[in-house]
Amino acid sequence: MSSISARVLELLALLQNRRHWSGDELARRLEVSPRTLRRDVRSLQDLGYPISTSRGTGGGYHLAPGGTLPPLVLSEEQAAAVVLALKDAATGANPTDPTAAVTALAAIVQVLPTAIRRRIDSLQHVSTLSGPYGHAVAVDTQVLTTLSLAARDHEAVALEYTDAAGRVTQRTVQPHHIVSLHQRLYLVAFDPAPADWRTFRIDRVANPQRTGQRFAPRALPVADAAEYVRQRIESAPHVYEVIATVRCSAAAAQERLGQWGDASPLDPQSCTVRIQVRDLDWAAFALASLAVPFTIHSPQEAIDHAVAWGDRLSRAAPL
Repeated sequence: MSSISARVLELLALLQNRRHWSGDELARRLEVSPRTLRRDVRSLQDLGYPISTSRGTGGGYHLAPGGTLPPLVLSEEQAAAVVLALKDAATGANPTDPTAAVTALAAIVQVLPTAIRRRIDSLQHVSTLSGPYGHAVAVDTQVLTTLSLAARDHEAVALEYTDAAGRVTQRTVQPHHIVSLHQRLYLVAFDPAPADWRTFRIDRVANPQRTGQRFAPRALPVADAAEYVRQRIESAPHVYEVIATVRCSAAAAQERLGQWGDASPLDPQSCTVRIQVRDLDWAAFALASLAVPFTIHSPQEAIDHAVAWGDRLSRAAPL
């Protein structure tokens, strides 16, 4: 009985790690006959695991989203807690492997019933972390899972992407890696249209749809996916120029800002500060760290961002 249980668990692990298996492939991996494989699949189906089967050319087995929660000894509350905890771990703010968190998240979410997925999505606002790079942005569970599984299965994805300037484009890309860096999640993908590699912030991705078009994995321009994302971020042009009036001398402001901003005097007691950034969290932090009154004049995104910061800080310190 123990050997049969171990084999069934191995079968489940294989089905979770790849979207589709032929019967012959699974039987060879498990070193069993096709008849024994069919019996083991039925055992998992009887336990509630949604394994779909198909016959003929191209037929085989795959693990599909289910109508009931498989017997993970988890209640709906516990399943939601596990998924949200894995999302937080995926940002890299915890001392765990963010890549492992992403793959575990995909393995769990793909077999959750729709009702529990909706419940988890309704809790998005609590799945955030603060840290040295500001407030972590919420990432849609289904978006992250879809991209992770498509990267695993080497399947092209059609998606909508909003860039830092607010422009929305439609893309069809070949996802290769998901990278956690500075409390942001990034997709590294090959874009066939310009025939070049691209990085996408996953919180800016919407409506990803798997196309069914398989692709052969390519070698990245550098060996390490995280290093590639880091290089792309550091080489990207600045998107925002934040302009503010600060109530201190230009010399004092420049000393505190260092190379991260420029201060020019208005009079002996005030100056204009200009900060070029890709991430408005950093601009807000830099201005607040001057510890003197200031007024942000532009762009409007920076003003709105500062208002949101103020609201969060006010809620964090109730009277």
